[in-house]
Amino acid sequence: MNAASGAPVGALPTAAVAVAVAGRSAGEPARRSAGRWRGRSAGFWLGLVLVLAALAALRLGAVPVTWARLPGLLAEGAGQALRPLWPASVGGSVPMTGATGSGPAVAADDPASPGPAAAADPSPAFDTTRHDTASADAAQAWVLWQLRLPRVLLALTVGAALGLAGALTQGLFRNPMADPGLLGVSAGAACAAALMLTVFAGAEQRLPPAWRLWLLPGAAFAGALAVCGLLDRLARWLAPGSVAGLLLTGLALQALTMAVVGLCTWLATDEQARSLSFWTLGSLAGARWSVLGLLALVLAAVALALPRLSTALNALALGEAAAGHVGVDVARLRRRVSLAVALLVALATAWCGLIGFIGLMAPHLVRLVAGPDQRRVLPLSMGVGALLLLGADSLARTLAVPAELPVGIFTALLGAPMFMALLRGRLRQAGGAA
Repeated sequence: MNAASGAPVGALPTAAVAVAVAGRSAGEPARRSAGRWRGRSAGFWLGLVLVLAALAALRLGAVPVTWARLPGLLAEGAGQALRPLWPASVGGSVPMTGATGSGPAVAADDPASPGPAAAADPSPAFDTTRHDTASADAAQAWVLWQLRLPRVLLALTVGAALGLAGALTQGLFRNPMADPGLLGVSAGAACAAALMLTVFAGAEQRLPPAWRLWLLPGAAFAGALAVCGLLDRLARWLAPGSVAGLLLTGLALQALTMAVVGLCTWLATDEQARSLSFWTLGSLAGARWSVLGLLALVLAAVALALPRLSTALNALALGEAAAGHVGVDVARLRRRVSLAVALLVALATAWCGLIGFIGLMAPHLVRLVAGPDQRRVLPLSMGVGALLLLGADSLARTLAVPAELPVGIFTALLGAPMFMALLRGRLRQAGGAA
């Protein structure tokens, strides 16, 4: 018996534990409310920054646009898009030029991002010295609506897709260093696309014209899905439960697929080689409204499944056994996440080439602000990925005007130091570094 309280001595620790548990239970709603507020606040500010960044990107180019003229030019460009023909006062229609064949089409030459056709056949519609002010404004409105706006929206859509694919990959493998690019998924999509461009170059001629648009994305999707499934099986067989084994297996698959891309480059003709260089460096110059619509539709379909996926991935973070005990079908979850990742990466790679490190950086930056809850990580990773790729593409098309730099250079310059910092932190946690 305790002399002061009259209670048994052994009852004191039990009472203390009960008080601690009650206090933790009482504080749990407050912590959850704080987490939800932090996530909503981050989402609001991120959305505001995205809108401002998109408007700023529309202004950038060889012919900058002031903030005051931007709304009027966009409205005029929208009006032009509703007309069947280009106004005769501007000198006839300005065609969209692009690569023919199975490669991704490149938009007509924009003063913001001039391509080969701009040097060969400059359009007189952009020569403001030969036209009055109204004609020059109409030409600039056409540039904004048909070239810059699709490119900005494509950067946002592809960045969101890659950021979401990276968050899903990290949640599936329970590893913050996992990334579709580092694990070879993007390289698998590029490998399949390279094979379709070279070895099976004549396959599209046997298909109806309406189906040819889907041939290259379909091949890229099959390649990404194959590498994703092969990675899961090889990592479980060669190094079960090892993070280092997972990364090394992904690097091995990436080296194998890129070797096939190199072989396709050696076998390619000059025209095919130019298309293949697009895949290895990455570019958003092929922005078109049709491509943008397809990517946005797929991204929206995957986003609708995020509430269920985020709950299951939160349970999976405790381990496969714990997830199974709470009713999560782990095998089915792996198939669904792998399918979503392969689809997002394949479509992004099919029209924009290899763009690395977006899927690595976006979820990591989100977790630093909003915590590890997948209900916040998955949607916010889409916004952060969109912002990162929009910034990288803006630098790529404006730093070396009239030339255009590959956007993959800038994402690698941002992502490689972050990957090394993450690796250093993991080694410190594992006791592998001093």
